[in-house]
Amino acid sequence: MNKNILYIGIAVLVGLLAGWLIFGKSTDKSMAVKDVSTMSDNHDHSTEGEEEMWTCSMHPQIMQPEPGDCPICGMDLIPAESSADGLAADQFKMTKNAMALANIQTSIVGDAEGKNGNTISLTGKIVENEEANSVQASYFDGRIESLNVSYEGQEVRKGQLLATIYAPNLVAAQQELITTASLKESQPALYKSVRNKLKLWKLSESQINTIEESGKVRENFPIYATVSGTVSEKMAEEGDYVKQGQPILKLSNLNSVWAAFDAYENQISQFKIGQEIKMTTNAYPNKEFDATISFIDPVLNTQTRVVTVRATIQNNNNLLKPGMFVAGNIEGFGVSQKQQLVVPASAVMWTGERSVVYVKTNPEEPVFEMREVTIGNRNGEAYTITEGLENGDEIVTNGTFTVDAAAQLRGKKSMMNQSNSAEEETIPETKMKLSQETQKAIKKSLKPYLDMKDAFVEGNITAISVYAKKTLEEIKSIPESDLDKMEQSHISKIKRMLVAINEADNIKNQRNHFVVLNQNIVPIVMNIQNIDPEILIQKCPMANNNQGAFWLSADKEIRNPYYGEQMMTCGSTIDTL
Repeated sequence: MNKNILYIGIAVLVGLLAGWLIFGKSTDKSMAVKDVSTMSDNHDHSTEGEEEMWTCSMHPQIMQPEPGDCPICGMDLIPAESSADGLAADQFKMTKNAMALANIQTSIVGDAEGKNGNTISLTGKIVENEEANSVQASYFDGRIESLNVSYEGQEVRKGQLLATIYAPNLVAAQQELITTASLKESQPALYKSVRNKLKLWKLSESQINTIEESGKVRENFPIYATVSGTVSEKMAEEGDYVKQGQPILKLSNLNSVWAAFDAYENQISQFKIGQEIKMTTNAYPNKEFDATISFIDPVLNTQTRVVTVRATIQNNNNLLKPGMFVAGNIEGFGVSQKQQLVVPASAVMWTGERSVVYVKTNPEEPVFEMREVTIGNRNGEAYTITEGLENGDEIVTNGTFTVDAAAQLRGKKSMMNQSNSAEEETIPETKMKLSQETQKAIKKSLKPYLDMKDAFVEGNITAISVYAKKTLEEIKSIPESDLDKMEQSHISKIKRMLVAINEADNIKNQRNHFVVLNQNIVPIVMNIQNIDPEILIQKCPMANNNQGAFWLSADKEIRNPYYGEQMMTCGSTIDTL
């Protein structure tokens, strides 16, 4: 009896233990699953408020709250980056990792004022002072028997013998002198005229007297330097025959040289003749040269948009050589004394027509936008900004091109992309004089043209050729005598394009000619009166290498003839005739 009670007790304990093992762990698992579910629910609810946006990979400016097709090209929309939410249309965000890799640095713009606030920096080079140049020429016809100048750069002193010339005319003139010398008492006028002839050939009184007294004719005559200088160009060689007045040598006096600087048109008002310039050169980095503005070019170079400002420098020690690059600093004349914003030159990107910087719009996040600015004077490695920035703006000063590339990839305003708007272009209306007969022929040509357009949509090369030929037949019926010069040019181009489309053996060539055809036929159709039924002008912005292309259609539904099935609905209607 006692044994039975013991066995029963043991069985109860085993049962309780087994029950706890089975149901207790299951409950724990249930609780754990419930906790995880609760956490998951909590996580999901935290993101329920975020609305996912969809964009087009080809047209990033398209942003829609739900998936679908791009309204421009018809491609499937893709999820946009969630980090782009809440940004303005022209703003974009970069990751901190990308900024670190590109070493992008920013600086806060502040006012700058000081003793160099009005200093303008110019660059230029040393050139010869043309006012100090001279040409040594032959005074008579003859042959150079000897030339005493061997090379360019040789120093020449005034009175130095430059060359000896055999001059037949001088030989004859000397014989006349010797003959008339014996007649000077009876014919003094003749004698005097002969002596004057020799003087015109730059013979001195002593030379003429020597010839007269000796009675001997000299065959070779010397040419002496009239000024001192450096030979910059040899214009004749020994043995050459020269004419009277023909240059033999070009001499440059380098004791005085010019510095030719380039000044932008917005700096012209800062200069006047007589201003002093402090000038440095790489050859003598620790030496400063004084120069004075002597000439300001009255004509602006239309290619470079600069004006030449020329300064004269005394170069008695011949330290400055023509061709040397120099930098000059000049105090601006009439510059306003008000404070100006100064930014590093590395922050400004110049496209040739406008200057842009990138502004960090959020001090806590790497969010940027492009901004156009107007620059003033350049002082060393800094620009003054007259418009476009305000005191306290934070701008990119290092890695500017990397930021610009990021803006272009996101379809935002950038250096080469002034606007990211999707505004449709329109064809400028060209007034043409079309006779009733011409208008009638154009209207008849629209039927085969529209059939050709549909064949382009289907990509049917044979049908395209057939309808191009039919359109050409209608166009040929236009009497050329009714057309003015502009209309004739359009009609002639239309005919050539229709012939090319008809003869082309592949759809790509046909579509290329179709672009040019529409460029000429659409302006003409725009001048047709009473078109019935209405004709639509439609455009695909991606055709013609992303330059856009037009076509005529009778259907409001976009059916793209330039891409066909690839992008059937890419385009929009921009006008109705």
